[in-house]
Amino acid sequence: MATSLSPSNIVTNITHHNKRFSFSRPHNHIYRFPNVALLQRSSSISRVGCVSRSKRESLQSPISATIADVSVETSLEKNCLPQGDMWSVHKFGGTCVGTSERIENVAKVIISDDSERKLVVVSAMSKVTDMMYNLIYKAQSRDDSYVEALGDVLEKHKKTAHELLEGDDLASFLSRLIDDVNNLKALLRAIYIAGHATESFSDFVVGHGELWSAQMLSYVIRKLGVDSTWMDTRDVIIVTPASSNQVDPDLLESERRLEKWFSKNPSKTIVATGFIASTPKNIPTTLKRDGSDFSAAIMGALFRARQVTIWTDVDGVYSADPRKVSEAVILSTLSYQEAWEMSYFGANVLHPRTIIPVMRYDIPIVIRNIFNLSAPGTIICRLPASENEDGQKFVKGFATIDNLALVNVEGTGMAGVPGTASEIFSAVKDAGANVIMISQASSEHSVCFAVPEKEVNVVAEALESRFREALNVGRLSKVEVIPNCSILAAVGQKMASTPGVSASLFNALAKANINIRAIAQGCSEYNITVVLKREDCIRALRAVHSRFYLSKTTIAMGIIGPGLIGATLLDQLKDQVAILKEEFNIDLRVMGITGSKTMILSDRGIDLSSWREYLKEKGEVADLEKFAHHVHGNHFIPNTALVDCTADSNIAKHYYDWLRKGLHVITPNKKANSGPLDQYLKLRALQRQSYTHYFYEATVGAGLPIISTLRGLLETGDTILRIEGIFSGTLSYIFNNFIGDQSFSDVVAKAKSAGYTEPDPRDDLSGTDVARKVIILARETGLKLELSDIPVQSLVPEPLKASVSAEEFMLKLPQFDEDMAKRKKEADDASEVLRYVGVVDVVNNKGLVECRRYKKDHPFAQLSGSDNIIAFTTRRYKEQPLIVRGPGAGAQVTAGGIFCDILRLASYLGAPS
Repeated sequence: MATSLSPSNIVTNITHHNKRFSFSRPHNHIYRFPNVALLQRSSSISRVGCVSRSKRESLQSPISATIADVSVETSLEKNCLPQGDMWSVHKFGGTCVGTSERIENVAKVIISDDSERKLVVVSAMSKVTDMMYNLIYKAQSRDDSYVEALGDVLEKHKKTAHELLEGDDLASFLSRLIDDVNNLKALLRAIYIAGHATESFSDFVVGHGELWSAQMLSYVIRKLGVDSTWMDTRDVIIVTPASSNQVDPDLLESERRLEKWFSKNPSKTIVATGFIASTPKNIPTTLKRDGSDFSAAIMGALFRARQVTIWTDVDGVYSADPRKVSEAVILSTLSYQEAWEMSYFGANVLHPRTIIPVMRYDIPIVIRNIFNLSAPGTIICRLPASENEDGQKFVKGFATIDNLALVNVEGTGMAGVPGTASEIFSAVKDAGANVIMISQASSEHSVCFAVPEKEVNVVAEALESRFREALNVGRLSKVEVIPNCSILAAVGQKMASTPGVSASLFNALAKANINIRAIAQGCSEYNITVVLKREDCIRALRAVHSRFYLSKTTIAMGIIGPGLIGATLLDQLKDQVAILKEEFNIDLRVMGITGSKTMILSDRGIDLSSWREYLKEKGEVADLEKFAHHVHGNHFIPNTALVDCTADSNIAKHYYDWLRKGLHVITPNKKANSGPLDQYLKLRALQRQSYTHYFYEATVGAGLPIISTLRGLLETGDTILRIEGIFSGTLSYIFNNFIGDQSFSDVVAKAKSAGYTEPDPRDDLSGTDVARKVIILARETGLKLELSDIPVQSLVPEPLKASVSAEEFMLKLPQFDEDMAKRKKEADDASEVLRYVGVVDVVNNKGLVECRRYKKDHPFAQLSGSDNIIAFTTRRYKEQPLIVRGPGAGAQVTAGGIFCDILRLASYLGAPS
């Protein structure tokens, strides 16, 4: 009979490394451990005891039996292992088997697969692996609660088994479960006494979760009427350590052991443990990170399966992290290399090593959602060299890595010196750091590379130590660390050899006002990698994702001034946003609305059907700085615009700062472009230098294309000689209706009651508004004029300019009708009409605003209502001026002009034209 373990024996056994002991399991297979031996009888449940010295020492001899060769040839029926397309492999993660209901659901999925043969790989139940690691941690820390925690593990599996199984199956599973837990209790006790667990012991402990879930699932499949056998993959998968966190499978040895295992267990449905394996010396180990996926890929290769399906809780592989890009889409196909690249750069696809075994035999991997069986998922396979999904996508997706630092080694003394790069990375290797990306200038003048931020100080110290002499004498100028960086990688088959892909990528980043610190593009043509500031990473991801049409072109907007014009614009947006998103890939989101006193902000976009109520009920105190910051910085949308619908000069003063920060500006506000000349020139210079846009079509002619027509003439090489026009819809209405016996004051009163004038009609009659439009057009042509340089003929009688109120002005205006009546009569007598016009005389470098007379056959005399008309006299249009005519006033047309500028911005940012 085995004697009980004593603390002194265990401590002695664990600390004497020249001893070798064995641990026996059911099935009479022997695993070898370097320090402690715990034996159990395979025929019945027993408590673990200490092996006698003579027995232990006999096990120190060279291995005479392994998992695969314990007298199998002499006692087992020969069953040839079938390989090929008759096999399908399924892998279910911990979430998929997290409860008894989910295990039953997995069993039904397996049964519904009509493949001739099926191999199922399962992880431990959800959270169980963490629970097992916690057991080891508690035992090593000499925390007595490990016993209670082990009891929790036992109860979790007992409860699940009672919910799933019955009869002999339940009794058999519980017998194995209790046997395993007793073994674990003794092993954890040994760890508790020693205060230390070897990696082999840890791997052995944590692997039990997979053993239990595989057994339960196999019983449930049999309960549903399908014969099933479970496999402990430590009997089959043999791996050798490649590094501290990676192992390499020995496929030849694994295949040999699989053949012998199958000769004992010839089943058409096999449930195998994921994550766990053995070393060539039969020591239990694990497959490390994403081990269950790796197990499935290895088994798929061993069986030469038709496909490997990885069941998870997402519908497939996304074009970008959907937590960062809400418009990310599911990719229907990925090549092995594309999946590899996306995995390396942080995408939650598959670990790169998972792909290696199946690539060898061109076995496709399918990523599917166990909770959404209707979703087809993503197929990862070998694509033809000419494959191009949907006929147009060379970029499949984007991935990011955060918390990096960039190390830049620079110096003229490096140029042309052989081995400099070798020396640099030798020092990095000695520091034990992981290099994520490398970018090198010609002749090694500058070498920069990205490493995890937690490793950068060690790397910098190692480089400064290695190159101290070169730094002291100036051959190296610096070892520079640039912290707070992220990597953004664009991935796609053959994209690097496709003209314009790189240009589109960098253009998208530039338009989002994002600076690139370093670039790397592999000759494999599968990725382009850029290093960015960490705070720019999500905006950059959204910008490039949108640019390649994997999501909608999205613009976050803030509307300033929800008055008559602003409110009309919001109503127009409400009616059109759905159509623009569906038909034109333009996603306009109003993230904030602010008036002079209150504002509302949203992280996802304001419901434009109820913005008035929302502003009234939920509005907070208006703060323009907070408003602009929210629209620009508190969400993941790369393109942001502020739409100023006011006539406020104080708001116009912010345009320069907004544009400098990367916000696009759209406005009908004339104050910025007609203000002080030096400020205007500074604003336009910034606009030309940056990738932010400043649109102001509605500042002249409301919704008429006046600014764009003028720019088109200039940009195509025409020479502007003269611009003359009726720029005020209000004054156009007044003079169009100043006919017959009507007095001037009566016409002004009618215009005011019809809503054509400002609340104080003097604002229109003074001519200042027209003068501002003349200044705007003059400056567009290149004239450097101030508003004070424009002589303006005011229609406000001198005595009434200082009237206390608009009402008093309207009461006294009839007293001055005689002067306007006289001018009208003189025009009538000459068969002419009066019109209030603005003129830009480019040839003579001047402008003016005045009331003029025109013949009745002149285009200016043919207007009606509140129409505007502008005549461009140019070198090309000298004999017959180019005329632009149409409604020049009213909330609808002005808001329409602003809306056109918003759509023009979307077009510039990548929306299809």
